[in-house]
Amino acid sequence: MSQHKEVKLVTTHQLLAMKQRGEKISMLTAYDFSMATILDGAGIDVLLVGDSASNVMAGHETTLPITLDQMIYHAQSVVRAVKRAFVVVDMPFGSYQGNSSEALRSAIRIMKESGGHGVKVEGGAEIRESITRILTAGIPVMGHLGLTPQSIYKFGTYSVRAKEEAEAQKLIDDALLLQELGCFAIVLEKIPSALAKQVAEQLTIPVIGIGAGPDVDGQVLVVHDMLGITKEFKPRFLRRYAELADLMSDAVTRYVKDVKDRNFPTQDEAY
Repeated sequence: MSQHKEVKLVTTHQLLAMKQRGEKISMLTAYDFSMATILDGAGIDVLLVGDSASNVMAGHETTLPITLDQMIYHAQSVVRAVKRAFVVVDMPFGSYQGNSSEALRSAIRIMKESGGHGVKVEGGAEIRESITRILTAGIPVMGHLGLTPQSIYKFGTYSVRAKEEAEAQKLIDDALLLQELGCFAIVLEKIPSALAKQVAEQLTIPVIGIGAGPDVDGQVLVVHDMLGITKEFKPRFLRRYAELADLMSDAVTRYVKDVKDRNFPTQDEAY
């Protein structure tokens, strides 16, 4: 009867408790129902409906083109699959910067239409009004500092951020500000590991790293990267746990051959 035991949903409260007891938080991206079903069933703590869907699902060069409607569609698909994980939805570029009323409208749409559990925004002090406004509506907000892909044209490169003293200090200040405003967690992307450790130790809220070393409270990767579905992307921080592109390619090649050779379907596979 054990398969009927109640599954406890992961909450912001539980994520905080995980940090407090030193249990690392596991997080991956998800964009569709089938993949989210597998990830959730395997025990992932947090699923990020990332604007990286712009790259891996839609084939864009950057995360900038994806729309709010498209993010909601991906989030709906993921939420339908989830029985345990906490689902965070990226607010896409242009849906929250510079206008806190717009930010609130966007966040409310995400929560109402997708059923997600929280939203993620990129940036620090420059978007504080938007974060405050979203939080006043009771919507959990995850921050994102370091390499913020929505600002790629400002940076001009996807290289490591906050190596200089001034940028490192701003990152620390921004992290403390995000905590003070009421964010429940922060993602740190591609920053020196010593700086990430310092931030994680200073903050009471969980700090999730991607290319930020081992001394943070959890890790996140893009699922297509860690499963080896995307082949070109090979940053130092990425560990591939499978080579699914090879497996899938092999399966399709065999299917094509069987169809051409009239080996599929057989009489047993016909009605």
